[in-house]
Amino acid sequence: MWDNAPLLRSIANALLVLCAGAVLYGAVFYATHLPGWFPLQTVRLSAVPQRVEAAEVLRVVRNDARGNFFTVDIDRLRQALEKLPWVRNASIRREFPHGLVLQLEEDQALARWNNVALVNRQGEIFAAESGGAMPQAAPGPDEVRASGGVPGARRPPFYGESEQQLPLFIGQDEAAAEMTRQYAQFSQQLAGLDLRVTQLGLSARHAWQLHLSNGMVLELGRDDMQQRLARFVEVYPYSLAAASGKVKYVDLRYRNGFAVSGLAKQG
Repeated sequence: MWDNAPLLRSIANALLVLCAGAVLYGAVFYATHLPGWFPLQTVRLSAVPQRVEAAEVLRVVRNDARGNFFTVDIDRLRQALEKLPWVRNASIRREFPHGLVLQLEEDQALARWNNVALVNRQGEIFAAESGGAMPQAAPGPDEVRASGGVPGARRPPFYGESEQQLPLFIGQDEAAAEMTRQYAQFSQQLAGLDLRVTQLGLSARHAWQLHLSNGMVLELGRDDMQQRLARFVEVYPYSLAAASGKVKYVDLRYRNGFAVSGLAKQG
């Protein structure tokens, strides 16, 4: 091999390339990890948050965005942001050479949960902390910069006026997703009667109960809930609607009919 000049030249060239590559990699790695190089200078939100206070987001960024543009732990920062009230998901991307762009998916409250939390439209239970009042419209541009934030934007108080208008779900935590699906189905069935579900209950024995916007309470039981509610929807315009203020309770668990209670005495 030592007499093979072309082979020796090829080996020497390969070693030279490897050494040059290693030196270049080391130089780049060293440069990008220097504390003073490529510092994070701007953090912006891709959209104005409706529930999350911009100042809270920036507080998390200051506490958890450690390092420079290249070394900041994106996953750590994402997890910290997702611990904020009303933040369902967070995604982060780098914006060369000194910035981060945050995109927050906020929880959309569908219902109150056992009067201790909220349920979002995906059937997930989440908590919201107390805060100041939310303005009618959050001022500011489409993008919120770290230097300015959203003037006056605060989280609404937990169970504030808007949350009090939401229906109340009462059930076991593991049933939240199922209750969300059934709520959508029940609401669709009642839409033609101009009635809303104000309270939805699911007992430990898996029995369903509805409170309606006209004050009626419907017992649907554990089986055939849609069929039983359909029976109510069918007869309501012809009999129960006229007694809406008098009928308090309708038991639909019977096979071929239903029972009514709470009728006011006549004459």
